Amino acid sequence: MPAEATAPRVAPDRTRRLRLIRTVALLVGVVVPSLILRELIEFRFGRGPVADLSAVAVPMAATAWLAPYASYRRRDALLWLVGPGLYFFAVIAWRVALLPYRDWSPRPEEKTRMRWSRDPEHAGTWLLTEPAGDTGHTSSR
Repeated sequence: MPAEATAPRVAPDRTRRLRLIRTVALLVGVVVPSLILRELIEFRFGRGPVADLSAVAVPMAATAWLAPYASYRRRDALLWLVGPGLYFFAVIAWRVALLPYRDWSPRPEEKTRMRWSRDPEHAGTWLLTEPAGDTGHTSSR
């Protein structure tokens, strides 16, 4: 009897490792420029609140931009001002690294655009069925 040809599967460890590399790249790509910006502003204007706020300007913008894709709200970027912003950005980066598949439950307003993935490689994840330029989380009014 001839053996059936099976589709090659990506090992879960390899997928997880790739996701980790993407997450770290996002974190480094956001945090390092913010630290460089802070040093430049501190060099020019000295220590003070302007230098401190410049350190969170880039991460806040990145968090506000990526948050809707990870089922967070744009206003969660304000958490950078009080402390836990790095944690929330790490969670957002971890989620964005797996897109378009999602291993978290979608928010109620996202469920109309989502379906359960039937792909054996991504079993147990949600898949975005209707790509939209506007994520539909925030009103444009």
